[in-house]
Amino acid sequence: MKFRGHETFAIRKGWLTKGMRNVVAMPDVFVSREVNPMDSLGIGSNMVKALRYWLIATKLTREPNSGRRNQSLTELGNIIYNNDRYIEEIGTLWLIHYSLASNKKEATSWYIFFNEFDLYEFNEDDFAKRVRKYVSMSEEEADMPSERAVSDDFKCVISTYYSKKDYSSDPEDNIECPLTELGLISFLEVKDHERIFRKESPKAEDIPELIVLAVILDKYKNKEIKISALQNDDCSIGKVFCLDTISLHNILYKLDALGYLKVVRTAGLDIIRLTTDMSYNECVELYYKELNDR
Repeated sequence: MKFRGHETFAIRKGWLTKGMRNVVAMPDVFVSREVNPMDSLGIGSNMVKALRYWLIATKLTREPNSGRRNQSLTELGNIIYNNDRYIEEIGTLWLIHYSLASNKKEATSWYIFFNEFDLYEFNEDDFAKRVRKYVSMSEEEADMPSERAVSDDFKCVISTYYSKKDYSSDPEDNIECPLTELGLISFLEVKDHERIFRKESPKAEDIPELIVLAVILDKYKNKEIKISALQNDDCSIGKVFCLDTISLHNILYKLDALGYLKVVRTAGLDIIRLTTDMSYNECVELYYKELNDR
């Protein structure tokens, strides 16, 4: 488990592109003794630490646990860097979001928020209680995060998905995270001096079908999957994309029409049968190929 690895900085527009470009050009950009990382990346020391963290948390890069901590692009990082390095496509944003929401090790608060936190209307205290409960009940050996770490993570989760321009006069808050475009969090009201937020369910047409299929292929290795599992399992499309039942079924029927799976809701069954042998990365590649063909 990891908390507050972001140095209080949410992902900023252009950061992931800058990070990938520099890792490709200079794998030791974050650990070089010859060249100051702040000079190479053009950002301050805490931002350098944050960018290094975000590249790993979004699964765009990897680095070894010991020895020379050089970074390299993951297979997903290579695909995105070669097809959408400026992160302009909505499918790329959903892929980055999925990487965060499913990364229990490096982005623990994001994992908890989308997989273990069932409240749709919430404040910071609600989230803090769920984090503490999750850590205390986990089978992993982990220290309980400090109140400050949980508070900073909550603020960073909110900043990842909600535009602070709507309630902040700080010019620094105008530098937004690109994932705010997904609209997964909205602000409701201030109640008893606490800000109340809400998780939002996207419409079926807001998520490219091949991105949804890629997540299904990444999560499940068997060909038959219960629709209830797709809705409720940890790291499932229902959980990480905050899909309500109607939107989830609409997407599944679209994938059925495209020939990638069959929705079976007869004879007491409520399942899908995958009809493709693609892997997660092959499905992501196909998404970009179809974009390029169009």
